Amino acid sequence: MWDWAIWAALILVALAGVAALALLFVRVRDAWRSFEETRRTMVRGLDQLATSAEAVAEKAATAEDTAELEETLGRLRVSLARLAVLRAALDEAEVTFRPVTAIIPRR
Repeated sequence: MWDWAIWAALILVALAGVAALALLFVRVRDAWRSFEETRRTMVRGLDQLATSAEAVAEKAATAEDTAELEETLGRLRVSLARLAVLRAALDEAEVTFRPVTAIIPRR
């Protein structure tokens, strides 16, 4: 007698599950795309920063030697070392997420 209600409820639950999985897929895909865009922007910025820092370091090396210049060069070397560590970490993250990027479709 109540068989139709049970079947209707099961079908409704199955449809809700499929809809939830579809929504989850869309949200994960959008989050991944945002992550990729942020990563690209960050890499571009780091490359520009590295280029500028190298140019400044070359100009500073040819400038007159003073105590202030040596202090500034020391800070620049520390900043360049930090940049190298950040770039290495970013490269490591790219290698780590490479299997995931093979699964996710591109635009």
